[in-house]
Amino acid sequence: MRQWASLLLLSCSLSTIAQTIDSTQVHTIDEVVIKGFRISSNVLASSPTQTLTHTDMERLGIRDMGDALKRFAGVQVKDYGGVGGMKTVNIRGLGAGHTGVIYDGVQIGDCQSGQIDLSRFTLDNISLISLLIGQDDNIYQSAKTYASAGMINISSIQTETQKDEETLNNKTNFSTTIRTGSYGLFSPSLLFHQQLAHLNLSAYVNYEKANGVYTFKLKNGIKTINERRNNSDIETWRGEINLNYQINDNQDIKWKSYGFTSHRGLPGAVIYDNTYSAERLIEKNFFTQFFYENRFSQQIKLKAAAKWNYSWTRYSNIPASGYMEDTYKQQETYLTTTLWTEPLRGLHLSLSQDYANNHLTMTHQQAANPTRNSLWTALAANYRIGQLTFNTSLLATNITESVKIGDASNGFHRLSPAFSLQWRAMQNLRFRIGYKDIFRTPTLNELYYTGIGNRKLNPENSKQWNIGTTYSQTFNHTLNLSVTADLYFGNVTDKIIAVPKMFYWQMMNAGKVKQNGLDISANIEQQWSNDWSLNMTGSYSLLHATDQTSPSDAFYGHQIAYTPRHSGSFSILLHCPWIDLSYNLLITGERYSLGYNIEDNSMEAFTDQSVILSKEFQIAKQRLQVQFDIRNLGNKNYEIVRFYPMPGTNWRMSLNWKI
Repeated sequence: MRQWASLLLLSCSLSTIAQTIDSTQVHTIDEVVIKGFRISSNVLASSPTQTLTHTDMERLGIRDMGDALKRFAGVQVKDYGGVGGMKTVNIRGLGAGHTGVIYDGVQIGDCQSGQIDLSRFTLDNISLISLLIGQDDNIYQSAKTYASAGMINISSIQTETQKDEETLNNKTNFSTTIRTGSYGLFSPSLLFHQQLAHLNLSAYVNYEKANGVYTFKLKNGIKTINERRNNSDIETWRGEINLNYQINDNQDIKWKSYGFTSHRGLPGAVIYDNTYSAERLIEKNFFTQFFYENRFSQQIKLKAAAKWNYSWTRYSNIPASGYMEDTYKQQETYLTTTLWTEPLRGLHLSLSQDYANNHLTMTHQQAANPTRNSLWTALAANYRIGQLTFNTSLLATNITESVKIGDASNGFHRLSPAFSLQWRAMQNLRFRIGYKDIFRTPTLNELYYTGIGNRKLNPENSKQWNIGTTYSQTFNHTLNLSVTADLYFGNVTDKIIAVPKMFYWQMMNAGKVKQNGLDISANIEQQWSNDWSLNMTGSYSLLHATDQTSPSDAFYGHQIAYTPRHSGSFSILLHCPWIDLSYNLLITGERYSLGYNIEDNSMEAFTDQSVILSKEFQIAKQRLQVQFDIRNLGNKNYEIVRFYPMPGTNWRMSLNWKI
């Protein structure tokens, strides 16, 4: 009877539920849009971190990598002017050799000069640019990442592999951009994405050509020069292919191949009224890299990468002594693997091992043609407890070298510690402190370049401290304010400089530099609706980087070359239904072309103002964006590098079509 009673009760219950379902009415509610603000990574990080997204760069009208980095506090960009001018980055007066560059997770190397020319990268296929100074909160990194005082991270645009089985339909994205502007600029590019279930394929190609001719006015001594800049033409091809495959939910493999070729003139310095230059530079670069990651569980994961890089450079000139030509070839094989684990809640550990083999071939007479083998081993830890976040790492570097002619250096073997600590005092207020003891290995040019190289060089040693605070607050869900301020101080010893001998120059460890500075950045964003918003961003840097080599030197205590005491940037962007309007201002204070701070070596302060207009049109499911910008509104031929005048007022227009 109990069984029959139970069945009867269950039947009645099901009947009641069915009636309830049948009588249920379906109501349609209005769409709810949840708005919020993106919290800057610089506010949350334990070390100074600054970022620009692809959207940021589009709206601000940023043209190239150097233009983007000029907006970061604590950065000095060395720009030799013109469309094809070389661009290198100096962070907090340390020198370009202390700055590393990572492209899609793998570091870019140049063992010959130690400097990466950022003009070889375009922004069309870049999703994010970030700058880190000091110790990274993310310890799931390669060992070589810890070997630089600062790191520029570049990420290309790549769609994520779909994991939802219901969305595994093929998806194709296509984008084309055409740019034109001053100096005969013509630059088309194509960007293609194809998504096939667990496979993503993307390809990008860009062509750029410009004659680089512009008029300039330059005061040289007591004479004012009115001339045309010549031998500044450029013709460049660049392209890359990316392939991402998701083996399963825990494993991914990625493959990238990149190619670059450039033919350009080097306009040279304008000395008195001599604007002649016959220097030419041809560059070819190709690399391919393979990446694998396995997330074994939430507590342990591993990633590994392999890269092969080939660079070919030919420099030619026609000086008074006759035609000259030098050719350089670099080959690099790079391997890295990193193991990450979380043995205890809040405690993360990582162990990474990197290896690189570099070979340089030069056509100079009696060229050493060196080979360098490098091993980097890094042990890092990240621990979070309550309101505290602590990061620490220890890097072991072991480098050996061999040469075909002469004697090789004795190699380099060092331990490099670093740490950072962050305390969240309040929900929106954080304090941070960091320290990094790092060194820069002498480049192969500094060691073995015929005539000036010194095979007994020691590394440049750098000890850097950072103390800062960050604040972020949202008011009435429509206004967001974020501010960061960082004090830093440090020193560089055994600085590598060229020292004159009796009849020649030679690289020597003969410099000491002391640094004290302040970096401030602020961002205010007001959102009235989806169609109306206002964004203001500013940064300011104060830097005292003085020579401390010898009190007997006439330039002791003077500011080092090309390092302004004051610099900053300001941007304001208005977004409305009809147009996006942006105004940008870059400020660089007085600096000196040499370490001897006298009036003859002084370089005037300058400002660079620009206005950008942008409009987006929706045509069916396609998007057309039109952008027009005007640069250097003051029409000043200011100099970033002495005797290399920058262009006056110039314009650029771009059309971008996305399907």
